[in-house]
Formats: sequence, structure tokens, C-alpha cells
Amino acid sequence: MILITGANGQLGRAIQNECVGRGIRILPTDFFPEGNRKPNGLTHLDISNFVELKQFLHRNPCDMIINCAAYNEVDKAERDTETAFLVNGFGPKNLAIMANQMQIPLAHFSTDYVFDGKKGSPYEVWDKPNPLSKYAESKLYGEDLIHRFTNKYYIIRLSWVFGDGRTNFVKKVLEWSRDKEELKIVEDQVSCPSYTVDLAGAVLDLIAAGEYGTYHLSNTEYCSRYEWAAYILKQTGWKGKLIPVSSAEFLTVAKRPAFSALSDSAARRVLRYSLPNWKDATLRFLKRYSEYGNHIHK
Repeated sequence: MILITGANGQLGRAIQNECVGRGIRILPTDFFPEGNRKPNGLTHLDISNFVELKQFLHRNPCDMIINCAAYNEVDKAERDTETAFLVNGFGPKNLAIMANQMQIPLAHFSTDYVFDGKKGSPYEVWDKPNPLSKYAESKLYGEDLIHRFTNKYYIIRLSWVFGDGRTNFVKKVLEWSRDKEELKIVEDQVSCPSYTVDLAGAVLDLIAAGEYGTYHLSNTEYCSRYEWAAYILKQTGWKGKLIPVSSAEFLTVAKRPAFSALSDSAARRVLRYSLPNWKDATLRFLKRYSEYGNHIHK
């Protein structure tokens, strides 16, 4: 049985679905503040509380842990740094300690933001990280702690994740376009969009291969935020005006890397395949998203 933490998020939902489709038994959990309603089928678990985690795993022994839990609010992390490090650093540390004690593998997800974006070409797994924000620092700290406390790990860096869930860039663009005839989107942030449905299958294939280590996974090819938005709006028939602007026009608390595209060379060597390109992935998501009754321009 696989313990999935952060199972109510975009990636967690996709991994749940992929596991069920493959006949893999799962125990999906997430963190629910006291008083918050838990969705059906999910169990509360605070991975930042070591005592709670240890007791939970003693009651619910499993064969593997897939950690999808994360603090992903990039700008808020500049102010709420302690929470970011608690969830992105000490949570993975606790999971690594328990995985090591139980002699089971741990899969954990990190981010392209651990790089500073100055390389100018896709980052390989061996390139040296240089985080620009507290969020990125907290994610790199989580990686480092996993290295220290267990040997059976898969650290998988992802970029620009989108899928079924509360919000993502695709949904934001669609929402902005509903009420506006003009949109400004940054053109100087470049990376690889990554669809959770594609990621989930690749993650389970990578785990099945049994080759521990650090990997990069994303849909293939890269684009700017502006190029991605333009493709999204073209598919939905929006008739407004899309304007490319620099990041300097939007005052954000945290710095973002300018070019953080990831190379999948290490993962491709194990998987023997690459994920579909980002346009194909975006189009499939749009078709699926519209089927849920959300507004898509015709």
C-alpha cells in the first residue's frame, strides 16, 4: 500500500487516480486545519508533526510514501517563512526518517525554482541550485534533509504544474479572460508546463523502475508565460488583446527565475520515453476542464 500525502492537491489527485487505475492500494491523506471539512476518502495527517506521523504510520503500515504535500504560495513564503520551511523542509525530513526506519522508499517533489534561471538552457539534475526566494530555499532545504536521512528516495523536480484542482495558470488565464478584453502576461519567465495526468503516470513508472535518485519531469519543450497564455486563449476563441510585458510591470514579493526549464535527460534514460509536449498537454486539459461545466469561450 502507498501512503499519499497532500492527496487533495493537483498532483495528489492525479497520482490517486493513476494508482487506482493500476490496481495499487493507496492511503490518501492531507492536512486539514481543525474544523475544516475533509473530502470523502481522505484522512487528516500533519507531516510536520513527527509524533503524529510516527503514530499514524505505526497504525497504518505501508510499502511506500509519495509526498505531494507542499507549501506553494511563493510570495506569501517571503513573510510566512517559518511555515514554508516547516512544510517544505521539516515535513519531508520527518517522512525521510520514518521511511528509513521502515525501510521503504520515499518519493518527494521539488521545483524548478531551486535554480536562479541564469543558465540560459534547460537545467540538468547535476546543475547547481541557487534559489532566489524563501519558497525556493525551503524546497531545496527539503531536498537536502531527505538526502541526509534516507537512501531510498526519488526526488522529482517539477515545473509549472497544472491539473484538476483549485487553481493553476490555465484556470487563471481563463478566469481573467471572462471579464476582460485586454490581458497583460509576462514574456520574460520561461519554463516547461507540466500536466499532472502525464506526471502521475511517469512518476509511477519511475518508481517501478526502482532506480533511486534525483530526476526532472515535465512536459517537453518550453515556453514563456505569454506564449502559454496565447495558446490557451487561441483554443478557447477569446477575441481580446493579449499584451506581452516584462516581469518588472508586476510587483511581486518573491523573485522568480527567468529561465527555469528542466531537462528530462536523467528520467528519460530510466523511462525510455519523454512526456508529450506542453501544447498537447494543455489542449487535453482544456477539453477535460470544459467537460466539468466551467466556462470556455467558443
